[in-house]
Amino acid sequence: MLKPDIDSLVPHVPFNRRTFIKAALGTGFAAAVMPVSAQTIHTDSDGLEAGEIGVRSGDTLVPAYRAQPKGKTHLPVIIVIHEAFGVHEHIADVCRRFAKLGYLAIAPDLFVREGDPSVLPTIQQISEQILSKVPDEQALDDLDATVAWAGEHGGDLNRLGVNGFCWGGRIAWLYAEHNPRLKAAAAWYGRVGGDHSATTPANPLDRVADLHAPVLGLYGLQDQSIPQASLEQMKQAIAQGPQAGRSSQFVVYDDAGHAFFADYRPSYKKADAEDGWRRVLVWFKQHGVA
Repeated sequence: MLKPDIDSLVPHVPFNRRTFIKAALGTGFAAAVMPVSAQTIHTDSDGLEAGEIGVRSGDTLVPAYRAQPKGKTHLPVIIVIHEAFGVHEHIADVCRRFAKLGYLAIAPDLFVREGDPSVLPTIQQISEQILSKVPDEQALDDLDATVAWAGEHGGDLNRLGVNGFCWGGRIAWLYAEHNPRLKAAAAWYGRVGGDHSATTPANPLDRVADLHAPVLGLYGLQDQSIPQASLEQMKQAIAQGPQAGRSSQFVVYDDAGHAFFADYRPSYKKADAEDGWRRVLVWFKQHGVA
């Protein structure tokens, strides 16, 4: 497997043993989504530095998948926030797609302390055994550490964006309310409301007053897991919120359900996914990330 970059290893910081006994980060798919679709997109790594690195976050060295153009520095940075299935092949491919366009794209494994979702056979088990145990604060701290790593390895933190899917879409909203350096965010079918718990004490809707950057929200009208009423509430709250977030936009695709960007799953809607991707690229350019 690919080893972490030698300059990213920090003395006396334990690298979780799971990193060395599982397949390389960003390869393969979770058992819960097998078999994958024949239309699954694969982006090569020609011209890129791509593979697994380690990011120090507190007393943990968090594995992450990084892709960036070879030999280039002062690159715009996109933090890719994974869905419930962790940093699997699809998330790595998204990183390579951004890297091909000139970004330093990096996806940290935000579940490293809680477990490996790839081995669990159902989404319900992933939710119960992993998602429910990941504190929002821990995820945000890991993202801060990932941003710092990017700034030390060729990234220009004055051009910083985040792009998250599903579970990661919700975290993308929260990060836009957390990091004042962020220029823009894209949240694909990320929940904005919901229950509160010890690990999720506040939802994006609760923290609109803290929004530091505009968010492009991409949703499916047929998504039963995200009520349209919650999106309307979010729109209204943003309109009354800080100026930095008021240019946020929502795009709702009439025929799409949840995970319509996930080309490896039956939920994939090619036309909507491609339209959303184009919008995301324009969004980052408009708001000073590209």
